[in-house]
Amino acid sequence: MSGYLSGLLAMLAVNVIVAYSVFVPGSAGLLNLGAAGFVLVGAYTAGALTSLFEVPLALAVILGSAMAGLVAFLIAFPILRTRGIYMVLATFAFAEVVAGVLLNIPALGGAAGLSVMAYAGLPVVIPCAIGTVAFVAWLMRTRFGLSVRAIHDDESVAHLFGVHLRMTQVIALTIGGAIGGLGGGLLIHQFNFIDVQSTGVLFSIYVLLYVLMGAAELDPSLKFLEGGRYIFFGVAVVIIMMLRPQGVITRTLIERLTPSHRSNAGAGT
Repeated sequence: MSGYLSGLLAMLAVNVIVAYSVFVPGSAGLLNLGAAGFVLVGAYTAGALTSLFEVPLALAVILGSAMAGLVAFLIAFPILRTRGIYMVLATFAFAEVVAGVLLNIPALGGAAGLSVMAYAGLPVVIPCAIGTVAFVAWLMRTRFGLSVRAIHDDESVAHLFGVHLRMTQVIALTIGGAIGGLGGGLLIHQFNFIDVQSTGVLFSIYVLLYVLMGAAELDPSLKFLEGGRYIFFGVAVVIIMMLRPQGVITRTLIERLTPSHRSNAGAGT
């Protein structure tokens, strides 16, 4: 396999993981524009552990994910005091604060970025992406998954049925942060480098587009369009918002396509 194809597949796998870090809290009605912040926390934590303390790669990535989850848990309480556009701005501000802090830590490379020697490779990254997809699919079928979907649909009704709104959203944001940290830890060890400038606001916007449009596979594969890919994305977003404001692939669509749903629907007729 060529180096370009290997890098493309690795980037797709990482994008899938990071997209799910936004999808989980989004399922609970939390619009997160701070995905880059959790990715940076996970990446720099894991990268520092392998490069400065010679911690094994697997353990470093796990600890990076845990650190991002812990940060998400701590910031969830003040962020959840906001609503609507203010919540979006709060998550965006969080990512900017993380970037500003990392830029001023010389031991972690500062503005030059952090380089590491440990390498993950496709045999690590792809199974992690598949595992993330399977985990979120299982999570959405649990009682917790039903709770976040109920909150997303109607908070008042969910509360009437006994769903603890605040704690469910805190858990959703924490899980999303941990998944983002996992993506960050894999990202830095797949490409052996990360910097704050390339993991900023545009990164968070792209991740949000991946969730809304299901387009995680398009960004890396449209490099041949050069500057035209931004025009493509702009036109695509407008079309999606006009024709499918709920997203390309929805929960209802998936339920209609699954065999179990069709058999249950047929049994009821």
